Amino acid sequence: MKLAAARRRFDEHGPCERFRLSQGRIEDDTMNRHSEDFESGFKIAYVEAGWHQDILAPGREAFARRMQGKGLDGSRIDYFTVPGAFEIPLFARRLAASGRYAAIAGAAFVVDGGMYRHDFVASTVVDALMRVQLDENVPVFSMVLTPHHFHEHATHLQFFKDHFSIKGSELAEACMQQLLGLEALDRYRVETLT
Repeated sequence: MKLAAARRRFDEHGPCERFRLSQGRIEDDTMNRHSEDFESGFKIAYVEAGWHQDILAPGREAFARRMQGKGLDGSRIDYFTVPGAFEIPLFARRLAASGRYAAIAGAAFVVDGGMYRHDFVASTVVDALMRVQLDENVPVFSMVLTPHHFHEHATHLQFFKDHFSIKGSELAEACMQQLLGLEALDRYRVETLT
C-alpha cells in the first residue's frame, strides 16, 4: 500500500523536486540547501583537458568559487588534467568506479584544428560521459564545448574565456542541484518505503 502511494506521489511530482513529507504535503527546498546537508566526506572530481588551459581556467575558477559559495570547502574538489578531451571519459569512469566521488565534472574546449571534425569529437566525448554516468550511477557533468568558429586572436580568446567563466558557474549550480535532488530522491524512497 505504501509503495503504491509513494509511486503515485513520485509520478505526480517528478524526480527533480526536494521531497519531504510534512503534514501531508511535499515541499521543494532543494534550491535553498547547501553542501553541509550532505554527509561530511563527499568529494567532487573535476577533470579537464590539457589543451587550451588559458580558456578553461576561468571555467575552473568560476566552478570552484560557486561551489565554495554554496558551502563546499575547496579541499573537497579534486582537480585532474588529462591530455585532451578524448581522454576525459575513461578517466571519469575510473574515478566513478573508485567510489570516492559523489560527482564528476569534465571540461574541454574542442576546436577545429583543420584535421578532423571537431564537432564529432565533442559529441563522442559528451556521449561517453553520459554513458559513464548511467553505467556507474555517479552524476557526471559536462563543460565540453565546441564553437562553430574559433580563431586565436584577442577578441575570440576573451569571448571564450568569459563564456567559460559563465559556464563554470552554471556547471557548479547544476552539480549541486543534481546532488541535492538525488539525495532527496533517495531519502524520499526510504521514507515512503518504511
